[in-house]
Amino acid sequence: MVKPVLVFGYGNLSRGDDALGPLVLEHIKEHAKHVLPAVDMLSDFQLQIEHALDLENRELVLFVDASVACKNAFDFTELTPARDKSYTTHAMSPAAVLAVYQDIKKQPPPPCFLLSIKGEKFELGEGLSANAEQHLAEACQFIGELLSSIDSGKWRQSSTSPQN
Repeated sequence: MVKPVLVFGYGNLSRGDDALGPLVLEHIKEHAKHVLPAVDMLSDFQLQIEHALDLENRELVLFVDASVACKNAFDFTELTPARDKSYTTHAMSPAAVLAVYQDIKKQPPPPCFLLSIKGEKFELGEGLSANAEQHLAEACQFIGELLSSIDSGKWRQSSTSPQN
């Protein structure tokens, strides 16, 4: 049986701050065990076309990734389906994954959100930067509060403007 919420943390644990997405999943497993009956977790290096099928039968989906474009320690936005340039590449954006879902299932995807955590160092073999550790801590506190509710309306209230 599919759990109502999917948290998808993606990134490479061997590339410094790129590990932020998967590290969020580790935090949930260790510190938010009470949400695990309602939450599936998925991790990968990058988003692929096949990940569109992971959205099926979900009430909410949270993508988590590192980003150099964050204005704050983290940004939380609602996603809309969009065919961007990543649609035909090896690695896809979350919005392109939603577009694939919409195309193959002939229905809108479930409410999907992106938590981008500010990172700054992405070199192979580096550990997490000191700033990224602080950003991760702030993002994990936010996720703990977020996962206390399986209500897209409450998630929308916490998000900034929609993002493609």
